[in-house]
Amino acid sequence: MTDFVRYQSAVPNRRGRFPGIFALANGLRAAGALSDTDDRWLVAANQRAEGLYVDPSTVETRLFDEARNPGARSWFRTSATALLTMSADYLDLLDRYGVAWVELRTNSPGRIAYQDDVQIVAVPLTHPSDWPF
Repeated sequence: MTDFVRYQSAVPNRRGRFPGIFALANGLRAAGALSDTDDRWLVAANQRAEGLYVDPSTVETRLFDEARNPGARSWFRTSATALLTMSADYLDLLDRYGVAWVELRTNSPGRIAYQDDVQIVAVPLTHPSDWPF
């Protein structure tokens, strides 16, 4: 069993990054693409998530600074079953609107820049620094 899971866009954005599911869902809302029902659901779901889980960028304000932590991305701990269950509803939303996403699983997401009981933020490994061959 792997330790970490990440759900992200299947294709990169304009900056070459692969946004996670919360950014994708909020992007749909910002674009005005959601139905009224889904918009209300997302607002309520985000409020619940913010009440239950720490936003790592509020703990470490420079966490996603490209110079300090290039390419940093969030991962869920596979042991965080309540968070993963909640995430499934976000994935259902993305599916309804045809937003392609992928699931990544690993035991080695990179250099861990932040961690708590349910999530980590890791800077991906790079070549040649982290390539053993």
